[in-house]
Amino acid sequence: MKHVISTPDAPAAIGPYSQAIAIGSLLFTSGQIPIDPKTQALVEGGIREQAERVMLNLEAVLKAAGCTFADVIKTNVFLIDLGDFAVMNEIYGKRFGEAPPARSTIQVAALPKGSRVEIEMIALKHA
Repeated sequence: MKHVISTPDAPAAIGPYSQAIAIGSLLFTSGQIPIDPKTQALVEGGIREQAERVMLNLEAVLKAAGCTFADVIKTNVFLIDLGDFAVMNEIYGKRFGEAPPARSTIQVAALPKGSRVEIEMIALKHA
């Protein structure tokens, strides 16, 4: 049975989707873009500010599900410019220890609201 995860500490969905879905021991987050959950507006700044906000949003969703970054087993990163990879990677890497999750990073033509980065995660929930 699936369970919808929702928290006011991450941006409200801007479409017909959930912030995350838990099913059994797995948690699937929706892609997070750099929206400030308090204002529902895209954060100002470049890739550094946007990647930081995305990771904060994901942290809030993980926490609402009883998980942390240590529970993440797979991520998908979407960038509109692979030239942003090094900065995104630096900010992303600070959240993971010696055993980071599997990851794909893909350059895309565009992201919602003009975002430069979107990240989604799969985590393993512990009983």
